[in-house]
Amino acid sequence: MPQFVGALDQGTTSTRFVVFDKDGSIVTFHQMELEQHYPQPGWVEHDPYEIIDTARTCIEHAVNKLKILGHKASDITSIGITNQRETVVTWDRLTGQPLHPAIVWSDSRTTETVKALAATDPKGVDCLRHLCGLPLTTYFSAVKLRWLLDNVPIVQQAQQQQRLQFGTVDTWLIYNLTGGQKNNVLVTDVTNASRTMLMDIHTLQWSEEAKHFFKFDQIHMPKIVSSSQIYGLVDEGSLEGVPIAGCLGDQQAALVGQKCFNVGDAKNTYGTGCFMLFNTGSAPVISKNGLLTTVAYQFGDHPPAYALEGSVAVAGSSINWLRDNLGVIEDALDLNRLASTVDSSAGVYFVTAFAGLFAPYWRDDARGTICGMTQFTRLEHICRATLEAVCYQSRAILEAMNKESGKPLRSLKVDGGMSNSDLCMQIQADVLGIHVDRPQMREMTALGSAIAAGFATGFWKSFDELALINTEGRMIFDSKITGERREAMYNGWNEAVKRSYGWATANTTTNASKAIAIVTNTAYTYVSAVNTTAVIAAAVAVVAAIAVAAAATTTATARH
Repeated sequence: MPQFVGALDQGTTSTRFVVFDKDGSIVTFHQMELEQHYPQPGWVEHDPYEIIDTARTCIEHAVNKLKILGHKASDITSIGITNQRETVVTWDRLTGQPLHPAIVWSDSRTTETVKALAATDPKGVDCLRHLCGLPLTTYFSAVKLRWLLDNVPIVQQAQQQQRLQFGTVDTWLIYNLTGGQKNNVLVTDVTNASRTMLMDIHTLQWSEEAKHFFKFDQIHMPKIVSSSQIYGLVDEGSLEGVPIAGCLGDQQAALVGQKCFNVGDAKNTYGTGCFMLFNTGSAPVISKNGLLTTVAYQFGDHPPAYALEGSVAVAGSSINWLRDNLGVIEDALDLNRLASTVDSSAGVYFVTAFAGLFAPYWRDDARGTICGMTQFTRLEHICRATLEAVCYQSRAILEAMNKESGKPLRSLKVDGGMSNSDLCMQIQADVLGIHVDRPQMREMTALGSAIAAGFATGFWKSFDELALINTEGRMIFDSKITGERREAMYNGWNEAVKRSYGWATANTTTNASKAIAIVTNTAYTYVSAVNTTAVIAAAVAVVAAIAVAAAATTTATARH
């Protein structure tokens, strides 16, 4: 009888469960959108309950589809998990209930927190880079947790009472899927842990030095485990008793899915953001060119592999912005259609720095900027500039990687939603001037987590066996423009980037922000308890806090 591996892919904007066969082909899947919450400019939150609810729903629907195809739920031998990284979930260790909405990786509310932390050490933002491979920036989990402790009373109280459980999304998913408090499986794999700023990248253990720096005493941390081992069994539903046996942060999962197992292999994933990883082998390389040092994967007891990473904060989410905020397109296909009607952006550059710029710029003061518009500019040009923006930022990262390696890359493996666009991938090849290599099946993130789970349970037994899967139908894009035009386009991008700097200033409504944070936290916690008296109390607290917020905003406005 056929056997399969399931992959739970919990991303920034959606959750999906994908079932793979032994050839790495998709048998069936189910996907749901995940609601984004933007309580303030630069703030991005998710509901932790919705994260786990969409995960369970996607599993059940995918299993039902599998049954319609004539298979059984028991044909799924194991599950791998891959997840949005750096996003922080905090919950009460005694009740299992979240204490605050999840703060998403792209959230930039911690700008002032970063400045305050950097000021405490002579090395500034690089004070922990030797330890964790990462700079102090709004991107990483520890800074978000520090903000919660500084601004949300109920999280502070949980720390003081030693009830505060910290985790990234992988920890939250595994904890809940394996029974929550009943079995108390609290783990995170090395790839997710390497994105927190709290793991020693050399020892793969939580760093006491880092915890002391952030003042994270009396906080419960999950156990760090490998990316491929059995963590626990699904506790309920159609897949009850099936082992959860693989876990990788989404970008590392895509690296595994693309089978970048050799030193020098590189991939670029175009999702909500855009992430390029370069396999550096068995030892971490501390970047001198604005890249991040991260764990690529660790299978069982084998030594870990490391990678250098360049991250673009906004890729596919810029398409959502045009659709949801401006209402000028209906979907990604509509954007692609409009962009394809023009052969250039007519000098328009769209720097999509909605929450600052990540690698290799690392400018949290940058903001979204459209440059070069004239009376000739049409929506079609802006749509094309939106696609070009992620391609230009990918080139900046690739140049940094070439400096680190000393050996320029000649080919880049690509996957993710935006890679479905032939136009976008052709623009990428034009901007880079190298081969862009796209597989036919582009669910590399899900496949990577399935591979990790399959290795742990013997579904796949060797890297040689993996080399044979998902090899059909690869498409190569090569540049169709001259080198002179390529450089002129990229020089224009660099000028546009400079014009995006310096727009973000210190938050003049700090008190309002804190009040709204308290409102959100109070209502979220009490309503979650489903207690009538508590709900009434929460409503009173909301009204009072809104009044404080309004007063603070009025004061800040009057001051300016």
